[in-house]
Order: sequence, then structure tokens, then C-alpha cells
Amino acid sequence: MSSSSEILIIGAGVLGLTTAVELTRRGRRVTVVDPGGDNASSVAAGMIAPAMESALENTTRERAEMLRAARDLWPDFAERQSLMISAEGSEWRGPDAAAVAERLLGTGFAARAENGVVRTPEDWRIEAEPALTALRAAPGVTLVQGRAARLETEHGFWRVVLETGHVLSAGAVILAMGAHAAPAGLPPEAARLLGLIRPIRGQLEQLFGLTVECMRRGPGAYVAPMGGGVMVGASMDFDRRDLTPDAVQARQMLQAAARFFDLTSIGTRRTRVGVRGASPDGLPMAGALGEGLFAALAPRRNGWLLAPAVAQTVTAAVQGEPKTAFAAAFDPVRF
Repeated sequence: MSSSSEILIIGAGVLGLTTAVELTRRGRRVTVVDPGGDNASSVAAGMIAPAMESALENTTRERAEMLRAARDLWPDFAERQSLMISAEGSEWRGPDAAAVAERLLGTGFAARAENGVVRTPEDWRIEAEPALTALRAAPGVTLVQGRAARLETEHGFWRVVLETGHVLSAGAVILAMGAHAAPAGLPPEAARLLGLIRPIRGQLEQLFGLTVECMRRGPGAYVAPMGGGVMVGASMDFDRRDLTPDAVQARQMLQAAARFFDLTSIGTRRTRVGVRGASPDGLPMAGALGEGLFAALAPRRNGWLLAPAVAQTVTAAVQGEPKTAFAAAFDPVRF
């Protein structure tokens, strides 16, 4: 059994789905191969948080400005897709509040420090799972359930063979499968580039029955609002792919969060585990890989923040449009 589309996207996380939406706006027929189940985008707090990300990573002003520019693409994208962004800002609560405030101000973000708490209005968030559901239902996006097993070429077209044996063909293929193994059949240079992506296992604790007015961060943990409760996260274990909940990590995160958030009224609790991908410099691989292949991969822990920027960059590459302001920084062949 086979079917065809103009463009195939392998992966249904936030990078793949936002790219699909951007391409359909150009009138392209897009099919997304969705393996189903949780992915790194759904197991996330939905942070659109350039300020704290820049401060806690002690990043350069240039990168901070890039992250801010990526955030600023969200309002238009969200409005077009009827997505709700929460812009209540974020807080840092910890012994090094003065240093965090200094780094925020030094990278151009608004911040205010008072009584050991640093507040910035510049971090936003989105409810991850409802947003993914809305993106999957976007007009013009066709979903096919399955996992891509291998890629083949035939008469200038790509054929994607699913594990079920179903064959999809298209003139262009966008790889957006996160940290999962790439399908067999990639050209050698594309395989080399994707081989540079490191998996990062992240674990979060979803706590129901609690509320917090905005994202809070402190040493060893963060607490973010979530429908019906809060999300406490998140571990970052490089080169680890297992999805089995780690009770020791859960206890450590909750102990860290308890230093700046009251955890005495936990209702029910759920552990979530996902695996993200990171490029060597921590920025996405977004753009052309050659031979009609494109990447929308490896945003480290900033998939939600960078999604519209990645989508616009990949769409411009597919369409042959002028490069976006992010194209050079995200170009997969920079490595």
C-alpha cells in the first residue's frame, strides 16, 4: 500500500508540527508520520523562556538576543493557530539571586530583585499537550500513524517505508524525529550530521492539586503551572535513552523544589520521562541536508521556545525563499 504527498515530515513533536503548519500556509500538501505516544515535546513544561535560559546557562548576549527573537515569533503563530500563551513571567528563588539578576540585566532582559527573589516578565509558557493536539488538527496537515523504518529514492522522489510496510512518497522529506534513531537509508553526510545529536533524558513530576502563580526556578529544580496542577522538573542526563521512571531522581527534584515551593498538599502524582536531542553547540539543526532532505532537530531543552523559528527556517529552505535571520545559526552543515 502506498500514498504520496508533496512533503513528508517524520516526527510529530513541536518542531515537526509547527513546520507542517508553516508549509501548509504556503499551500503545500504535507503528511506527518506520527509514531504516537509521548514524545519530548509532550513531556515538557512548555517553556518559552529566553530570559532564565540565558541567565542560568550564562549565555552570550548574542545568543540571548537570538532566543528573545525566537520568542517574539510566538504571538503571531499562536494567534493563527488559536493557541493560548501565558505571559506571567518567571522567578528565580535561591541564594545567588543577585548573580542571576545581574546576568539577566547583562543580556538585556528586564529583571527585578527583591528579598532574594528575581522576577522577569520576559518568560512565557504554553500548555504542551493541548497545543500539540491543536497543531495535529491544523487544516491541511495529514497525519499517518507509524514509524519510519527506511528511506529510499526513486526517480527523484523519496520513499519512506514504514514498519508496517506502508510506503509514502514525496519530493522532500523533513526529519523531525527528535532523539530517536534515524531511518535507514540516509545519505552518508546526512547520517554523519544526525550522528552528532546526543540524547538527553529528562524526567518531570506532574503534581495535581497544587497551584503556582508563575514559573519558579531554584537550585536543582523548577516548578511550572500546568492545567490542574504543577510540573516539577527536570533532570538532564546526557546519553541516556531509557524511559523507566527513576525514583531517586524524583525524590531529589521534589526535595530541591520544596526549598522554594510548598509541596505539603500534593494530590495525585505522575512521573513523565522523555528524551530530547542536542547538537554539539546546543542550537537546533534546521535547514537543508541535501538531496531533498531537511532537518528540524536537536533543540536541546528549548524545543517550544525555538519552534516557530525552526519552522520558518526549514520552510524557507524547502520553498527556496530568502533565508531567515536564524538560518546561519541553525544550519545543519555548520558542523
